[in-house]
Amino acid sequence: MPVQRFLINTPDATIHDLSERLARSGFTTATGQPWKAGTDPEYLRLLVHYWLNEFDWRAREQELNSFPNFITNLNGRQVHFIHVRAVPSDPPPMPLVLTHGWPSCFLEFLPLARRLTDPESYGSDANDTFDIVIPSLPGFAFSDLPSDGIVTPPRIADLWKGLMTDVLGYQQFGAYGGDLGSHVTDFLGALHPDHVLGVYTHHPRLSPDLSKGPPPTPAEKAYLANRAAVSKDGQAYAAIQGTRPDTLAAGLIDSPVGLAAWIIEKYREWSDWSDEIESRFDKDTLLSIIMLYWLTGSIGSSFRSYYHDNTVPQLPLVEVPAGITLTSEDEGYPLEFALRTYADIRQWRVASRGRHFLALEEPERLAADLRDFFRPFRQR
Repeated sequence: MPVQRFLINTPDATIHDLSERLARSGFTTATGQPWKAGTDPEYLRLLVHYWLNEFDWRAREQELNSFPNFITNLNGRQVHFIHVRAVPSDPPPMPLVLTHGWPSCFLEFLPLARRLTDPESYGSDANDTFDIVIPSLPGFAFSDLPSDGIVTPPRIADLWKGLMTDVLGYQQFGAYGGDLGSHVTDFLGALHPDHVLGVYTHHPRLSPDLSKGPPPTPAEKAYLANRAAVSKDGQAYAAIQGTRPDTLAAGLIDSPVGLAAWIIEKYREWSDWSDEIESRFDKDTLLSIIMLYWLTGSIGSSFRSYYHDNTVPQLPLVEVPAGITLTSEDEGYPLEFALRTYADIRQWRVASRGRHFLALEEPERLAADLRDFFRPFRQR
């Protein structure tokens, strides 16, 4: 299948239109404690002021284009991906596909890609190298939705298998993902064990089939009880994205400020910030992610996996080797609970820092975990 080099090249008219919209923005007032009822209007006002007056998208665009971006055609639809080949090593670099989630994008993995393709520059073993492939999920950024609009993890897993083997020629490879990307990674391991050397995630499966295998242990019961007791107010976003995605998208695709508010709330709420959101993500990073949704008009299509979530089949047992790094987001997750999904867990670690966006929050830590896990498979 033909692969074409791809450059992000935003028309000047699109930038001008965005600036006009930002200049006309209106803001609500806080309803109480900042961030308690959603995105803090005062922070949003400051972010939009920076967006309009200081943020340099052209510089960010140039930085993104410094990575090798490509597009190819899979099942009649365009798939965008970044493919960074490693510094040569002995044994040869291991191919590794990284799958993002929502509201992430390929940008999330760029700091990780630098560390995995050129470890010596970051103080690690020069032979622990990876060829990194970072696809944009269907309906995200520059990747098309499937022709029928249905996006589910097993379908994406099949696409990624085709991308890695048929397009790029890697007959065996590793896989890592978080959030939706973890589900894709799980299905890659379960459905394509002849090609997948191992899977790694920091979001282990939360809902294995408890009717199979031994009864839940006390640790599993305690974990499930704690999870059930957690407030569900943070799940409102998933309820509307899963039931009325087009209604929500109609507002967000027309308002850059509304889009920013919807996305940055998740980056603040789900990350391991010590003081404020910018203790983890600076304005340029947040706005670059928002821009990729805005410029591609992909916020509505990014909701499709939520809308089709109830059509996802049961995940088969993942029998390829698996590795897991737990963050505080899944605090108390027992090993025996994970073994209901992953039959061969080779690495089990707990991170003291970082949460939902681990690759962006703690790329050095995650790079070390991935090197350690995949090192034994390099000779294969």
